[in-house]
Amino acid sequence: MRMRLYGYRTLWSLLFSAIGMIRKLTKAQKAKRRKEEEERRLREEEEARLQAEKEERDKLERERKEKELERLELKDGERREDELNELRHLLENNHTAVIKWTTDAVEKAQWERYTQCSGIPDPAVQKDVNTYISLWRDDPEVNIAPVIQQCNIALQLFEELEGLLRDVTDPQEGQKYQECLTQLLELIHSKHLLTTEEILKEASADIDMETGNMQTVVKDDNMTLCLWANLKKNPRFKGLNFEEAGLGFKLPKQLAVSDVAVRILHTRHDHLSPLARMAHPTIHTPSHSPRSLAGDEEDPADIDEPKQGETEDEGEAKEDSETQSSEAEVQSIQGFDGSESTTSLQSRRSSLQSVESQGSQIQTQMEALDAEGVLTSPRVQPTMMDSGERVQVVDLMQYTPLGGVFYYDAFHLPPQARQGNGWEMRQVLNNGLQVFPYPTEKSNLDENEALTCPPVGVSVTLPDSVVFLETPQVARWDAAGKQWRMDGITDVSYEEAEATISLKMTSFHAFVLMQDTYANFPFQSWELRPLGQDSALFTINGALIDLSITIQANQCMLQSERERGLSHLIGKWMSGPVLQRAMLNAGINIFVNEHTDKYVSTCGKDPLTEHAAYEQMALFASACAFSWSKWNAECGAAHLVMQVCEHHSPAPVPKGSWSLYLLGAQRSQQLEITETSEAFSPEHYPGSEFHSTFIHMLQDNMSTEGIARTRVSTYLFVDTVQHLLCGTRPLMYS
Repeated sequence: MRMRLYGYRTLWSLLFSAIGMIRKLTKAQKAKRRKEEEERRLREEEEARLQAEKEERDKLERERKEKELERLELKDGERREDELNELRHLLENNHTAVIKWTTDAVEKAQWERYTQCSGIPDPAVQKDVNTYISLWRDDPEVNIAPVIQQCNIALQLFEELEGLLRDVTDPQEGQKYQECLTQLLELIHSKHLLTTEEILKEASADIDMETGNMQTVVKDDNMTLCLWANLKKNPRFKGLNFEEAGLGFKLPKQLAVSDVAVRILHTRHDHLSPLARMAHPTIHTPSHSPRSLAGDEEDPADIDEPKQGETEDEGEAKEDSETQSSEAEVQSIQGFDGSESTTSLQSRRSSLQSVESQGSQIQTQMEALDAEGVLTSPRVQPTMMDSGERVQVVDLMQYTPLGGVFYYDAFHLPPQARQGNGWEMRQVLNNGLQVFPYPTEKSNLDENEALTCPPVGVSVTLPDSVVFLETPQVARWDAAGKQWRMDGITDVSYEEAEATISLKMTSFHAFVLMQDTYANFPFQSWELRPLGQDSALFTINGALIDLSITIQANQCMLQSERERGLSHLIGKWMSGPVLQRAMLNAGINIFVNEHTDKYVSTCGKDPLTEHAAYEQMALFASACAFSWSKWNAECGAAHLVMQVCEHHSPAPVPKGSWSLYLLGAQRSQQLEITETSEAFSPEHYPGSEFHSTFIHMLQDNMSTEGIARTRVSTYLFVDTVQHLLCGTRPLMYS
């Protein structure tokens, strides 16, 4: 019993002890909680005080910045008129000097043309052109050497007429030029046929002892003629390669046993694409947009790209309702001697005088120039033939023919002369050279059952004066529709190492190699840096190829690590327009036109602000280096961002020398951020000011020597740099 009572007492004792401890713990917790609450209250009060102080500081900073901004804007407004007047004065002086120089150059070129008596008529005088065409048409000469010489003269006239047509604004005058071009083209082709017939008539006198057939090659700088006459009619004959010409063909058995002659005529100049543009013209109405070396822009639209052996999706690509177009200056090239043709100079003078007559009015540092419409080829969608076959028409705004045209033809072999008793007898036909029909629809074999005609093959070596940045596309000429088509071409094989391409066609056609016009867009980066007084280096890192253009006064020189296809251009001095035309013909396109927006993604900049930047960059190109900035794509359509620094040495710009500048319609400013900053900010650099023009903004950080160099830049250098920048628009397409 005692033990049980002791156990109860112990249990109650432990219980009361636990209750006491709980009471003590609760009091401690309450005290701790009160302490924590007091600390939190003090902390919140401190945070509130600090936040209030921060807000007050921020408020004061905002007020300070607002006052500073108001002060800078007020100061900028006070000198705005003086800065705009100074800029206007510089631009007008250069513009006037360029017009005078161009006018004098036109007069000099006209006089030299008159005194040289080259036999080429003035393309602007239709009567002279018609007389020339009539006299040449009646010329009975059919021997290959003199005919080639005459064709070369006609080719020069053709190029000058093309230049006038590109610049024409009067539809009636344009129609006259088109008619002259068409007549000249038909005459050139007829002369080629006459010389071909003359050679084929004597085929039996020039038989190859190995094959028993006749094969010959005639070459000059502008054309290559390969002829083969089937005299042996060997059914095992498969084809022939003209190794010295880099051309070859393959024939099916039906033709190997026929009286047939095969001609492959490669003309370095493309006479057919202008016919396509004439047949499908689109007249653009005049609009206000910056003048450029290669034309101007339209708003972008979604475009489906056709591929070789495939068909485009049906339906027209949607285009924006408002477009911008401008007058493209005529770029005429006669060789690579750096001189511009009379036609090109006249076009340039006309363009400059048109701008001058409007007056030079700079509103918010921008000069808008009138632009006239140009004749261009519209985008043509696939159509359906009566047979249900889809016709894949080439879009000449998206694809550019390169390397000239390859005419692949089959003719009936003319009757050959026969020798007998000292006499030479020849059957004389007055119907000229006749096309050999292929494929034939039916055959008399197997009781008039239809016989399928295999395709004919042809292979070409890529011209060494052209650069293909991608696998070449092949298109054949549709004479009836006057257009290039990609259907009817099969088994295209491209050997990049050997620079050869082979293909098959259902029939004999003229064909051309094409490349995406905008394959090198958009640019990855660009830089314009001075090499000395009136000398600069413009570098563009394109999507597929990098290149540089050295500018010295009004002359330009192309530089590139890639030499194949550019050996005739690299290291050669020539004028800006001539260089542009030569680069386009060589397949290197860095120049924009009125269609570029449809096919290339852009930064979407205001064209007037952009043009004003190019004008002022050209003025300071002798003393300042300019480069692309990644922030240009993030600053909005109304502003431009680029890196700039004063630079007098021909050596590359040292890292860390660049500063960022923000350009807008109303003002320019230096930015606080750098190219390596985490995010874009429009805050201006501390201690810097605002200016109404870009050049005055730059002058704040330039030396006296640097400013002096900009004031003595020659007008030809400034004009060349400006046209190069306007022609490539790096602020828009990088």
